[in-house]
Amino acid sequence: MTNGVTIFGETVLLPDGWARNVAIAINARGDVVSVEEDATFEPEVMARLPGPAIPGMPNLHSHAHQRAMAGMSEYRASGAGAEDSFWTWRDVMHRFAEMVTPDILEAVASQLYVEMVKAGYTAVCEFHYMHHGPGGTPYDDPAEMSMALVRAATRAGIGITLLPVLYQTGGYGGKEPNPGQRRFISDPDLLLTIIDKVRSVHANDPQVHVGVAPHSPRQVTKDGMKAVIDGLTAMEAHAPIHIHVAEQENDVTDSVEHTGMRPVEWTMDNFDVGPRWCLVHATHLTEDETARLAASGAVAGLCPTTEANLGDGIFPLLPYLKNGGRFGIGSDSHISVSMIEELRWLEYGQRLIKRRRNLTAEGPGESTGVRLYDDALRGGAQATGRRLGKLGEGCRADFIVLDPAHPLLVGRSGDRLIDSMIFSGNDAPVQEVWIAGKRLVVNGRHVREQDTLDVYTNVLRSLDI
Repeated sequence: MTNGVTIFGETVLLPDGWARNVAIAINARGDVVSVEEDATFEPEVMARLPGPAIPGMPNLHSHAHQRAMAGMSEYRASGAGAEDSFWTWRDVMHRFAEMVTPDILEAVASQLYVEMVKAGYTAVCEFHYMHHGPGGTPYDDPAEMSMALVRAATRAGIGITLLPVLYQTGGYGGKEPNPGQRRFISDPDLLLTIIDKVRSVHANDPQVHVGVAPHSPRQVTKDGMKAVIDGLTAMEAHAPIHIHVAEQENDVTDSVEHTGMRPVEWTMDNFDVGPRWCLVHATHLTEDETARLAASGAVAGLCPTTEANLGDGIFPLLPYLKNGGRFGIGSDSHISVSMIEELRWLEYGQRLIKRRRNLTAEGPGESTGVRLYDDALRGGAQATGRRLGKLGEGCRADFIVLDPAHPLLVGRSGDRLIDSMIFSGNDAPVQEVWIAGKRLVVNGRHVREQDTLDVYTNVLRSLDI
């Protein structure tokens, strides 16, 4: 196994459950080639892990540039008699986005991705719509901003599924874009050019994958959406497709007014929604839509901290799971870069509605934390379009090593490690993070932490925010 590595963990969470004394052989591409339980540690050929190891979490929904404006919209923006909402937040975001150049985007995304890795996210789906320069002026290279994001991911070591966004109009009915939307406006040909460029440049890099994201039923036409999906499918039949749907009640009202259908209903009636698809947010669903989405095999992309911050609402998780639905988590606007907080609030939202506890646990004696973590691993991996989410042969060697001496985990073992990680504090008790067989976090610090922070700091201080 040339240039590969074998790691040894005393306690490892494998697809069939917790195992002891596990040797995992990883090849030079970063894939797991063998897993041996009840192995003997051989210090000459193995790297010993300092704590329990669990698969790293995919982050299935990210708008990287928004990390730099986190906290900037927490003031009353609307006038007398009006209320702040998602839509007033969006105005703030559009104004901030006008400042972002390729260099700024790369610096912000690099810092964000380092933070993600430290938090235990080992892959990210980047829902990227900022294709043009400020004011909508095209770049000479249509993939300029996309390539900045890939460079940032490479710097941080995180695997990326880049999702160039089709964003055709300012709203339903072919509405003209407002000034803040002009740099997002695209057409199918532009999207396919960007996708082809990134795929070609990174054809041999297993850490870079490409899909597509029609922004939402609100911002695309049916024909445009079909064109980019067909074009992508011709390049790669199983590449992922992500779309925002039914995030806000106004989304639903406007959709019904202009199309006669609700957003999820429109999407599922007009397209073959299946396992390639990730419907992001999908907050406002009828019982029928909930059952249809679950039966489709698509993933619901849930972002509880952003959905709470924007006042979106609470996803109907319990009936969705009862129907066999799949979900993953994302940090979206990055007001929090914590998989722990996303998973915790996914459960807590249901507790607040039902006024009961441990609602997502599958049965008596089952772990709530493990159910949430396992389901988010599977759904998140599916949404990336990559072989992730478990430590098994042929999968990427992405895992995190928990700190057994951390106050949250002292004396814990087995499923209680994950329950305690999610439900007992705000720290990420992560000691090491390995991605594609490379150790990127050591003793809680990322190997590129300081130089990435230095660049980010200089960039942020140069902005008029």
